[in-house]
Amino acid sequence: MNANAATTPVTVANLRSLRDKPFELLRELERLARVALAGQGRDAANEHEWVGIAFRVGSENFLVARDETREVLGFPSVVTRVPGAKPWIRGLANVRGQLLPLVDLRAFLGGGVTNIGRSSRVLVAHHREVPAGLLVDEVQGFRRFVDNEFGTTVPPTIIRCERYLAGTFRRGTESWPVFSLRSLLESPEFLQAAAS
Repeated sequence: MNANAATTPVTVANLRSLRDKPFELLRELERLARVALAGQGRDAANEHEWVGIAFRVGSENFLVARDETREVLGFPSVVTRVPGAKPWIRGLANVRGQLLPLVDLRAFLGGGVTNIGRSSRVLVAHHREVPAGLLVDEVQGFRRFVDNEFGTTVPPTIIRCERYLAGTFRRGTESWPVFSLRSLLESPEFLQAAAS
């Protein structure tokens, strides 16, 4: 096989000529599919893709920016309670030799205690000064959006968290509020974890 032939873009009109070259045909079909998905009828070169992690707290769905999250964990099997901490501090966990404070996000926001189940996850925040793992009801995977799907207005939420929302991505009938971990972790309410 000629290396240049495998890397040379082929136009849609020439797909029939690749009928006897299945590898090149599949490669060109994949390239065309990626262009179509990335562009969705728009000029893809001018659009910035935003990637976030979708998660659920109670009955509400949110997004958090991928770069604000270090990793997603299952709920640790051993969690040590912290005496004198507010009830939303679930305790400390040893994660690969590092102590990680675990915060029940729903309880912090005033929505009641999160029941640990099979879908419960811990979002480990990517913050240099405030280590925290946020317990959520479920992590639903990555979601990708483009700039024109973002708006700065935030919808009302059942769990009172508007002050931690950085805007909303909208696609069709779906609305995805963006939860700012930075705003949460740097807020005076969050930093006052000691019970009074």
